[in-house]
Amino acid sequence: MSSLQLSLAAIGALTVGAVVIYNYWTSRKNAPRLAEPPTEPQLDVPEVAPELTETREPVLTDDFSSLPQPERKPQLDALIDVIATMEVDHPVSGDAALAALPVTRRVGTKPFHVEGCSELSGEWEVLAAGRRYSAFQAGVQLANRVGALNNIEFSEFVVKTQAFADSVGGSASFSDMLEEVARARELDQFASAHDAQLSFTLCARASAWSPGYIQQHAARLGFVAGVIPGRMVLPAAVTGLPPILSLTFDSQAAMADDPAMSAIREFSLSLDVPQIAREDQPFERLREAARLLAEHMDGVVTDGNGQMLGDDVLDQIATDLQQLYDALAARELSAGTPQARRLFS
Repeated sequence: MSSLQLSLAAIGALTVGAVVIYNYWTSRKNAPRLAEPPTEPQLDVPEVAPELTETREPVLTDDFSSLPQPERKPQLDALIDVIATMEVDHPVSGDAALAALPVTRRVGTKPFHVEGCSELSGEWEVLAAGRRYSAFQAGVQLANRVGALNNIEFSEFVVKTQAFADSVGGSASFSDMLEEVARARELDQFASAHDAQLSFTLCARASAWSPGYIQQHAARLGFVAGVIPGRMVLPAAVTGLPPILSLTFDSQAAMADDPAMSAIREFSLSLDVPQIAREDQPFERLREAARLLAEHMDGVVTDGNGQMLGDDVLDQIATDLQQLYDALAARELSAGTPQARRLFS
């Protein structure tokens, strides 16, 4: 073989090798970032005295006072509900009242509730078995994010309430339909003008992220997995309240056969402003969570349209939110209250 042929063969081998190395480097660069493997914690187990390791049988007692009891707080509020009262000749058991409730607890697109006046305390409460009630009241919400209560829904409310009253042997009293519908429209206009749902989009600068990578970094900030694939939430301090923040990414990527190979280039952080109390500082936590995630995951914070959000823009949003909080409080619908959560739902 001539020297020219040897030279050409060597050049060809080097070229092929360079292509292989380049392709390997490119695939590694474009592969989604994976979550770090967990490390086993080292636990220091203190010595336990032998007498403390004996197994003891649990002892049952008849004292149930320490067990948590379900709350029966009333839900109806004249501020956001149409309320019809029902008088009865004799106290009615909670079991009979529950059996008389309609199958569906909605009137059109609005929640429908019935409460009883406890024979023992004289307080309004959610119906419960084993109780006795001296009167009842039914209510339908004036407005929600679907819109205001209309004439048809008010008429359906009357029908359902009257059917319940007939079942428990009561007599119902209703307010004027036109006045209530007008009140519903006014409340709906106020709610529409003072609703706010904020959302930041975090975009990857270079390498994409795997679902596990996003979940691992979010978990370090207190987020936990939600019910829906691709959703995480920052839970409230009180059980049963709405989550303070939510994080969402592509649900199809989360449900892929091999999620580690799913490449995600953006995800959203969201805050439903009227649902969370001002005292919980939800916007400050949204802003800080977005900053930390962008910093640790090599991403940028945008408005969803690709525009980066600087401190000046975020400061202006914070100022506008304080004015929104003040307006809600002036209407006795402070963010995070049960009335506000129901109205803005």
